[in-house]
Amino acid sequence: MGEESLRKRKGEDNGKEDGQSIQSQKPQTMNLQKQAKFILFPLQSACMRGAGRGRQEGVGLISGICMIVGTIIGSGALCFAELGTMITKSGGEYPYLMEAFGPIPAFLFSWTSLLVTKPSSFAIICLSFAEYASAPFYPGCDPPQAVIKCLAAAAIVIITIVNSLSVKLGSYVQNFLTAAKMIIVTIIIVSGIVLLAQGKTENFKDSFKDSKISVSSISLAFYNGLWAYDGWNQLNYITEELKNPYRNLPLSIIIGIPLVTVCYVLINISYFTVMTSTELLQSQAVAVTFGDRVLYPASWIVPLFVAFSTIGSANGTCFTAGRLVYVAGREGHMLKVLSYISVKRLTPAPAIIFYGAIAIIYIIPGDIDTLINYFSFAVWMFYGLTVLALIVMRFTRKELRRPIRIPIIIPVIVTLVSILLVLAPIISAPELAYLYCVLFILSGLIVYVLFVHFKFNWPQKISKPITMHLQMLLEVVPAEEVTE
Repeated sequence: MGEESLRKRKGEDNGKEDGQSIQSQKPQTMNLQKQAKFILFPLQSACMRGAGRGRQEGVGLISGICMIVGTIIGSGALCFAELGTMITKSGGEYPYLMEAFGPIPAFLFSWTSLLVTKPSSFAIICLSFAEYASAPFYPGCDPPQAVIKCLAAAAIVIITIVNSLSVKLGSYVQNFLTAAKMIIVTIIIVSGIVLLAQGKTENFKDSFKDSKISVSSISLAFYNGLWAYDGWNQLNYITEELKNPYRNLPLSIIIGIPLVTVCYVLINISYFTVMTSTELLQSQAVAVTFGDRVLYPASWIVPLFVAFSTIGSANGTCFTAGRLVYVAGREGHMLKVLSYISVKRLTPAPAIIFYGAIAIIYIIPGDIDTLINYFSFAVWMFYGLTVLALIVMRFTRKELRRPIRIPIIIPVIVTLVSILLVLAPIISAPELAYLYCVLFILSGLIVYVLFVHFKFNWPQKISKPITMHLQMLLEVVPAEEVTE
């Protein structure tokens, strides 16, 4: 985390019961340029793969879904901008749920996020990286799953090490990968524009021809699209480290979301200049197929830069999700060691390592499309609940300062959309996996009652020698012991 932020942590939250969130008054360290990168990082890598995966749809429906999803995400991001400037604490949805509904919904969010949604998102991105990195070595066929999973696991390990060692090192890596990301986005879009100018419009005729219109197909298409945009709330996970969040948080959202939406639509259009919807669906790595058909003999540029792009996304995701683990441990909702800070490097190393280890577990069964569907189902339950928290606090916490105040109709619409996204696939195409997902979330109640409410401390006693050895190995201490 930001060095000054960590050094100033001593004495925080002493006056708040149940670890309830309050507004942070600590100095901030991350400027607008860096903030915008945290939105662009996770979003734009999905542009390189979202079009060709999931359902077979026509170009018209896919482009329409891209724009609708961009509007939904933009509305949700505005809601999170109000929440982030009202409650300036790191941890994403966690402090907002704590403030609005109390510790139980906040714990269920951290339970689900730390064990399901965040690690699965990390795993999805690294599996995407592995697909693109290995594709050039297996021309004409799909890379073996063992190769893909080993590459993905190696990527997770490297990213975890980088973020555990140094915030500055992670930032330097991010700067380089941001440049690579923008280069490949520009190459694909410009190539598509040139092809359109040359008359490559065959795949745009009767653009809804291959579309399969049903509640189930549309909802799952939205899931794929929404995952492609996932990352729009990343800045809310590091609010305590932002410089002037009242100005820069909403400004970075206003810049980032429309830019990514335009890039996403233009990249999809570029893909359709040389591929039909069937070819997009069958392609293991859509951008690689595009590069082979358009940029040969320089087609190697595409998988190289897309690999950089996906690694950049994974780096940004690891950086922010590690803060959620840290905050949950700080509030007593996870093992205390997860809230410890490296004495020398001032990073939440135990939290980041824990997050990386869980992500590697998700690599093992690792089917990307299945992971996306169940990840989206779980995450939009809590997105909807968090936006509902904004509506609730308009009436229950009127005294809180709101530098940004959006019209109430926006969070109402986002909440209704969230409910629809959660219920539609269950009603139209029920699967046991959705039930298992809900049961896992509710199982967090048992953990909460035993170890948070009744404070059974035998897990802490059992883990005490492990904690001691981890402290010596990683050179970490509780945050309040990090001195000037």
